Amino acid sequence: MHILLTGSTGYIGKRLLPELIEAGHKVTCCVRDAKRFNPSTDVKEVVDVLEIDLLDPESLKNIPKDIDAGYYLVHSMSSSADYAAMELECAKNFCEAFSKTQAKQLIYLSGIVNQEKLSEHLQSRKRVEDELSKGAYALTTLRAGIIVGSGSASFEIIRDLVEKLPIMVAPRWLKTKTQPIGISDVLLFLTGCLSHEQTYGNHYDIGCDDVLTYKEMLVGFAEVRGLQRRIYTVPVMTPKLSSYWLYFVTSTSYLLARSLVDSMKIEVVCRPNNLRKILGIEPISYNAALVRAMNKVNKDEIASSWKDSYTSSGTDINIEKYGSVPSFGCFKDVRRSVFRDRETCIHRIWSIGGKNGWYYGNWLWQIRGFLDKLWGGVGLRRGRTNQDSISVGDALDFWRVMEVDKDQGRLLLFAEMKLPGEAWLEFSVQGNELIQTATFRPLGISGRLYWYAVVPFHAFIFNGLIIKLTE
Repeated sequence: MHILLTGSTGYIGKRLLPELIEAGHKVTCCVRDAKRFNPSTDVKEVVDVLEIDLLDPESLKNIPKDIDAGYYLVHSMSSSADYAAMELECAKNFCEAFSKTQAKQLIYLSGIVNQEKLSEHLQSRKRVEDELSKGAYALTTLRAGIIVGSGSASFEIIRDLVEKLPIMVAPRWLKTKTQPIGISDVLLFLTGCLSHEQTYGNHYDIGCDDVLTYKEMLVGFAEVRGLQRRIYTVPVMTPKLSSYWLYFVTSTSYLLARSLVDSMKIEVVCRPNNLRKILGIEPISYNAALVRAMNKVNKDEIASSWKDSYTSSGTDINIEKYGSVPSFGCFKDVRRSVFRDRETCIHRIWSIGGKNGWYYGNWLWQIRGFLDKLWGGVGLRRGRTNQDSISVGDALDFWRVMEVDKDQGRLLLFAEMKLPGEAWLEFSVQGNELIQTATFRPLGISGRLYWYAVVPFHAFIFNGLIIKLTE
């Protein structure tokens, strides 16, 4: 079959793609930026890549007409305060374009929407589902609650809370019930429904057998990790305070935290259905999903992470615009150092950030990350998905990877921290020398004042950094 996969650079899409290839399907991957599409070499060689923008109907005209089925895995709830309108517009445009293909089925991964009063996030999911159902094809909707897997937003938030806080004074929504599901089972349901005519035109709630409160999920994670944790709930924490609580303790952006808190007040428990029987799937338990996820984390084998989504920065900027470093109207800090061993130097560059830190003056980087969080930025808590491998589009602390060429020894990062301007950090190996360049394009007077204020810190941090990279 010829499959159209949207969201192929997202958390679910990255994991679903190899499954489709292994099943023998031809896959066309829809991406906004082809540079950011970085699957394994054996996968990349057998797929077609199509650059489209769901907000641009003209770009959707390039979708092949011989598509047999498709997956709609596009979500935007942390990218903008007006994400609901954007999601609906994307769904309308896609529905119209996909209806012009020969496709018989579209599979959409949504959220559980069984309560009369829904959060804005879940209402948006339902509106998208309703819009996609208007197409000239059969829509199959899978509705999931908390997805548990290495790198998933839900798992990482639970992990942050439990591992960082021995005592939690938490909002009362911790008593809300939810029905989680492991990422491995989500993939089984997604692939199982493909071309299965009995699922055409239907929607199904998917989850494991465990119906738990959020507090019980936190306690369950603590047990798996062998940690003693005390959790107390209070009735007085407002949604805004709850959002800030999540934002400062975990790696989530404020917009995502606000959306999650809004949704966590709503029970997401599955309604009975016969999908398990139809597909022959018995989901694993919540604890089993946790163990699998932690095994992947401990082995540094995280296949995808929500943090690598452009929306993890909590902004709606067009990141593709910043792939080239400007020269006009910019301040630059350029440093050069001869390295002892080229391979060692490049390895250190490729391992920078995350658990390894920034090699020199880490306490200053941590202060800068804390200040960024206070100002509404991402801070340092995103870390990096894999400690020794890196691809275009990955998040790296408060940077975004824009260019990667290990053979040439070049790495370009763009700053997603809160700044009165725009900043890039570039590492480039030339001959037996490493060139490290920090570029800042100021925005008005405030940007220029900021640059001059941090020059003394740059002299300390950037000089120490290049020495550590080349020694």
